[in-house]
Amino acid sequence: MGGNQTWITEVTLLGFQVDSALEFFLFGLFSLFYTLTLLGNGVILGLICLDSRLHTPMYFFLSHLAIIDISYASNNVPKMLANLVSQKRTISFVPCIMQTFLYLAFAAAECLILVVMSYDRYVAICHPLHYTFIMSWRVCTVLTSASWAFSFLWDLVHLVLILKLPFCGPHEINHFFCEILSVLKLACADTWLNQIIIVASCVCILVGPLCLVLGSYARILAAILRIQSTEGRRKAFSTCSSHLCVVGLFFGSAIVLYMTPRSSHSQEQRKILSLFYSLFNPMLNPLIYSLRNAEVKGSLRKILGKKRSV
Repeated sequence: MGGNQTWITEVTLLGFQVDSALEFFLFGLFSLFYTLTLLGNGVILGLICLDSRLHTPMYFFLSHLAIIDISYASNNVPKMLANLVSQKRTISFVPCIMQTFLYLAFAAAECLILVVMSYDRYVAICHPLHYTFIMSWRVCTVLTSASWAFSFLWDLVHLVLILKLPFCGPHEINHFFCEILSVLKLACADTWLNQIIIVASCVCILVGPLCLVLGSYARILAAILRIQSTEGRRKAFSTCSSHLCVVGLFFGSAIVLYMTPRSSHSQEQRKILSLFYSLFNPMLNPLIYSLRNAEVKGSLRKILGKKRSV
């Protein structure tokens, strides 16, 4: 820190600047969404653990996606809910920076896990005879471990650069959580290096993975069209379409938020976009997989049937 600079001890999260009646409505609505997020992803994790038929690479990766969604939502949403019903909307600066770090790390991990899931589907559909050999449990473990490790190590760069900045105000963040672009506005020094790293992250974590995902699904689509069996074609398309829905929701909102000119979106619009992939996307992921996946629905019916018989 610079010798004459003041270290901020706490900041105020302005959140959604609406009247109190609407705040209580949003509290109830977002609490419901958060509960559905925890419940839906928890059910997915439980089914994968309990049903041996789901002990396959695809569901192994899906369990990691569920863990990320639970962690991602839990990093941002509880503080947002507390601020909606509290007059004191401050957060200590160190927890604020940790919230920024974890939000970036979980977002990067989700991007990479979605790439791994697309590669898994590519191998399953385009190279079915070699699937067991290529997607061995050792390979699956290495891919998921590398995704988690790279995400946290990459975002350590953001953390180190943020901590090197002098922060002297303003003491307000016009957001519902400590989003990185909003945090950088508190710095009283040039943040050009931070901005460059953010752009590099967008290229490496958003554009690169999205291109790999789209490339995988282009090959998958070509392979599906060559499948002679109508039932096989329907099953392959159903599985891949659910993956594409998740990819479109996540990458679409993130790219619009971080890779379009800031002047094209007001701060309130940016909050809504952030809310979409902080809360809505983690809530929708298990719904998309459970509603469009016959194996998940069958596993759920099987477990519920066992409980009823007991």
